[in-house]
Amino acid sequence: MRPERMTALVFLGGAVVTEVGGTLCLRLSDGFTRPWPSLGVLTGYVVSILLFSRIAGTGLPLGVAYGILTGCGLAAATLLSLLVFGEPVSLAQAGGILLIAAGVAALQRPETAS
Repeated sequence: MRPERMTALVFLGGAVVTEVGGTLCLRLSDGFTRPWPSLGVLTGYVVSILLFSRIAGTGLPLGVAYGILTGCGLAAATLLSLLVFGEPVSLAQAGGILLIAAGVAALQRPETAS
């Protein structure tokens, strides 16, 4: 793997983690009425955007990077909501997450010549 791509994936992983952290804080902020979780929301989202912006110029296509960010973020937020908050996940929702995971995997495959 090229160093630029590895760097992009590290920034992307950080963007996913901080975005999911901000999303979990959003749930805890109670409509931005609780100051510390509200600060966590803002910090998580700002850091996520800053990390995501560092991917530009690394050779990782924007669509692929954004697909990974949103797909992994959705799956992680859903799983953590289940584990941390006890929110239910239906079979249909779990199936949808698996389809998104398949899409993310397909985005990462190199193009083949037709």
